[in-house]
Amino acid sequence: MTSPTSPSTPTSPGAAPPAPVRVALVDDQQLVRAGFRMVIDSQPDLEVVAEASDGAEALQVLAGRDVDVVLMDVRMPRVDGLTATARLTALGPRPRVVVLTTFDLDEYVVEAVRAGASGFLLKDAPPEEMLDAIRTVHSGDAVIAPSSTRRLLEHLATALPAAPDAGAAGLLAALTDREREVLVLMARGRSNQEIAADLFVAEATVKTHVGRVLAKLGARDRVQAVVTAYETGLVRPGS
Repeated sequence: MTSPTSPSTPTSPGAAPPAPVRVALVDDQQLVRAGFRMVIDSQPDLEVVAEASDGAEALQVLAGRDVDVVLMDVRMPRVDGLTATARLTALGPRPRVVVLTTFDLDEYVVEAVRAGASGFLLKDAPPEEMLDAIRTVHSGDAVIAPSSTRRLLEHLATALPAAPDAGAAGLLAALTDREREVLVLMARGRSNQEIAADLFVAEATVKTHVGRVLAKLGARDRVQAVVTAYETGLVRPGS
């Protein structure tokens, strides 16, 4: 397997390179953290700045620490990853949290998203997928890998109650017809590029619509918006 490489980002001559994305690792297995650190620190645009062995230690270590993205395990002693994620995300938009799972349909994935996680990643994912997840979440997009996104949507569809959430449905009233279209396509796991092709518009236009959808729904990112789409009944399983 070839070693992962960072994406090439053109910079003007003499310009200082952008600061690396600051990553924190939270996992009760030291060997897992060591492996993640080795892969992440091999990239010039990424840097591991903190580690913790459980949620309680993570909350202490990350208090007042400048971190961009947290890779958070779910099952840990003392404070689990779900509780730690909820407490971290309640403090503000950063850091963004990517939940680490062992199984494709971990029963805690939906709860983690509801707690404010920006996405999830399988622990046995290839190194390139993990690196892409960190960069993608840091850029503000919660679509990590198409296969992972589809699994999340399928799990979400079966985990949410059949009856629409009347309170959440009120949020949709603020959306224009085009923004509703975009939200439906987001909920089906479509990327900005794919949505642009579906609607015959420029990708920049889609990005503008996505930004407005997130703002009107009060969503942290695309995953949170997708949760709202299912909770309101705008999108239903199999539709």
